[in-house]
Amino acid sequence: MKAWRDGDCDGGGDEWAEEVELTKQAVEAVNQLRPRPRFMVLCGDLVHAMPDTPFREGQERDLKAVLKGTDPSIPLVFVSGNHDLGNTPTPGTVEQYCSAWGDDYFSFWVGGVLCLVLNSQLFYDASACPQLKEAQETWLEEQLSRASSSSTETKPKHVLVFQHIPLYLKSPDEEDDYFNLQRVVRQNLLDRFKRAVFFSLSLHLFFQTSVVSGVKAVFSGHYHRNAGGCHGGLDMVVSSAIGCQLGEDTHGIRVVVVTADDVIHRYHSLEELRTRGIDEELRKLLQA
Repeated sequence: MKAWRDGDCDGGGDEWAEEVELTKQAVEAVNQLRPRPRFMVLCGDLVHAMPDTPFREGQERDLKAVLKGTDPSIPLVFVSGNHDLGNTPTPGTVEQYCSAWGDDYFSFWVGGVLCLVLNSQLFYDASACPQLKEAQETWLEEQLSRASSSSTETKPKHVLVFQHIPLYLKSPDEEDDYFNLQRVVRQNLLDRFKRAVFFSLSLHLFFQTSVVSGVKAVFSGHYHRNAGGCHGGLDMVVSSAIGCQLGEDTHGIRVVVVTADDVIHRYHSLEELRTRGIDEELRKLLQA
């Protein structure tokens, strides 16, 4: 946040005590929730310092120290962002990220829901690592194909996607911007996600009550403001940050409840989540 106020968004910033304190508050708030979330996602830009800048090591060390306070029953899911990999990632910066935080793209299942974690920097600018982009594209196509053609016993109830850069901020046909994916890339992904929905229909903090099939939602960060929209049955959810805010939102966390028919989410400030917990509508869904 200091780096943003000083206009030094690429230099890494020499102070991050505010971010450490806010992350501690977030961990405390999450640990108090009942029932426990099935998992918690950090949707990219885990640290501010770009790869190979002076403050990178210290910021990663301090973030890991705070996150160790998360209740061990709540798995943490890490998504890579542009500050984690660089605006133009290289094989070296991707390797550094994977060594520190785990794979840059992967899938996992929770209670019949298939979750896909994607490296959106490979969609944004893979000019320095085309082979890595091709590898993710092949893997993603395999995942979507398997989800739509698998047997009844293993077909996902929902498919959720997590990536740092949003497909769009408000509308699929909006102009290209630093904070969204380019139109041609965006449309390609939307078409693939919609095809997965069509074939399978013949689917932050995540809770689940009971678990219909297809890509249901894409969750992103990057914008440092809340945004998004629902088009063609696919919900594009853009969440603001625990740390630096670039709009009128407050430091917070988005809480998501997955039901048999829908994915419902609300953004909560850290203060309201710590003092009052999740809102009444989400609480009733969990009790149903």
